[in-house]
Amino acid sequence: MPTLLPATDARFESVEDLHRVVEPVMRAIAAAVGSHCEVVLHDLSSRDLDHSIYAIVNGHVSGRSVGGPSTNLGFEVLRDESADHNAFGYRGRTVDGRELVSSSVYYRDPAGRILAALCINVDLTPMQSALNAIAALAPAPQAEAEGPKEVVGPDIARVLDDMISEAIATVGKPTPDMGKSDRIEVLRLLDSRGAFHIKRAADRVSARLGVSRVTVYGYLDEVRRG
Repeated sequence: MPTLLPATDARFESVEDLHRVVEPVMRAIAAAVGSHCEVVLHDLSSRDLDHSIYAIVNGHVSGRSVGGPSTNLGFEVLRDESADHNAFGYRGRTVDGRELVSSSVYYRDPAGRILAALCINVDLTPMQSALNAIAALAPAPQAEAEGPKEVVGPDIARVLDDMISEAIATVGKPTPDMGKSDRIEVLRLLDSRGAFHIKRAADRVSARLGVSRVTVYGYLDEVRRG
């Protein structure tokens, strides 16, 4: 009897082959958890992260549908395909502020390149509403949750805008008060998260920082030279 490989060690020739295997699993997960559980299969084979969603169940959770975008994590993953990017139970949020708990599993082709990602996003709103109702009756101290790792949105521009806002907030200065070193730090943070894999990212970053597109590319070159 042949030895079965663990699920993520299995290799698939195409996203179509993978989808035939995971499609019933996607429906089973969504049915078991409920309508607040989104299950997504991202096609990463073409590296078109603006339109990576190959299949989705309960897309109303994030407002996405087939042909929709990846999240910021997709860009980070493709910066280093050799690493193990599988992640389980991490925190995320939608662009309208709802908290998620998520897991992502990555699949590869026979050459070892990342082919696709199967992602599960559970909207915590129903549970938080129930907890809030209970807390109102019997308040109890709660541990502060870790900040979101992933941003999930219905279009890639909103995901990018959120990434830019987070980088600016991390630097901690209003953009009109930023000097060159501050702007370079914003670029470094964005590049570390794969933001410049998004089409026209430089245009949006230049508009937010109040500098030219040429200046953005110059700063980015400095960041990448170290």
